[in-house]
Amino acid sequence: MQKKYLMTPGPTPVPAEVLLAGARPMIHHRTPDFSQVVRDCVGGLKYVFQTECSDVLIFAASGTGAMESAISNCFCAGDTVLVTQNGKFGQRMQQISKAYGLDVHTLEYGWQQVVSAQDIADFLAEHPDTRGVIVTQSETSSGVLNDVRAAAAIVRDLPDCLLIVDSITGIGAVDCKTDEWGLDVVMTGSQKGLMLPPGLAAISVSPKAWRAYERSTLPKFYFDWKKYKKNLEDDTTPFTPAVSLMISLAESLRMMREEGIENIIARHARLAEAMRKGCEALGLELFAPPEGRGNAVTPVWVPEGIDGKKLISLMKKKHGVTIADGQDDYKGKIFRVGHLGYFGDFDIITTLAALEMALVELGYQFDTGSGIKAAEAVLMRG
Repeated sequence: MQKKYLMTPGPTPVPAEVLLAGARPMIHHRTPDFSQVVRDCVGGLKYVFQTECSDVLIFAASGTGAMESAISNCFCAGDTVLVTQNGKFGQRMQQISKAYGLDVHTLEYGWQQVVSAQDIADFLAEHPDTRGVIVTQSETSSGVLNDVRAAAAIVRDLPDCLLIVDSITGIGAVDCKTDEWGLDVVMTGSQKGLMLPPGLAAISVSPKAWRAYERSTLPKFYFDWKKYKKNLEDDTTPFTPAVSLMISLAESLRMMREEGIENIIARHARLAEAMRKGCEALGLELFAPPEGRGNAVTPVWVPEGIDGKKLISLMKKKHGVTIADGQDDYKGKIFRVGHLGYFGDFDIITTLAALEMALVELGYQFDTGSGIKAAEAVLMRG
């Protein structure tokens, strides 16, 4: 028998309480019982998104569905938008924007660079007709954390320009103060910090974003925000929802409220630091730059002379620990350890132990146990 550990940035592990909630007998979605589930989910998501002013909408979709909804509900064909791109998911927002016929401008950075708020300000000064700025807060592909608060300080006072934030691996792992910072649209997916299986997406919509919706002429049907908002007045959904997933979501949000959003973010910061220190103690080089390291995922360069594919395969098949490969040009060159959602101290220790054993088997030279020791030093600080 082999015990398995899922250490990827999505899907992420699901607590037993959440799994059991989703295994309850099916209920009909047009009943008072399900209306209570909707109320619990919306209230809990507003808590996690740190918003009272924005509406929160829930879709049966992956995070990409929330991405697409943000474009189709906020703009008209030909609108100028600025997409910041320093990883695969900034690229996805660019692709969706182009698919809907927007006039897309891109601030493109390397995957090891952080988006510059000054670059955004400079662009907006040259293009005052810009209708939207799109930023990925936590870039899953690179582990880079972009400063959406600084971006919001530039955009929030522009009456016709929205700030759209992909926080799919940010919500529940890093601070994302929707109201306080003035974020117009924020999105996440269920299989990340919300501690659920894949299948749900959630998005917050500010009053400013609703004004953009009213002028939008792009086609929309399943992801039409107004349909969801109208149905929320009756605590229901416009289409058949993922009933069991929403019951699970209500439970996971209950657990998150119980821990407290500040404590959740502090826990993620602590686990991320332990993983980073552990890897550095093994002589490994971190991928994300020091000024922009997030708490959701730690990408690490595969050491010289080591086969990255074999490393990931060995950890999974022999040691039962699944980590993620790099994406696109970085496949086989970096590995990514996820630690957002349902993670604790010993998940980090176990992963580092498996990493050490796999590296030894592949011939990498280091002081065995040094990674675990460095991580323990962080975790024992409390």
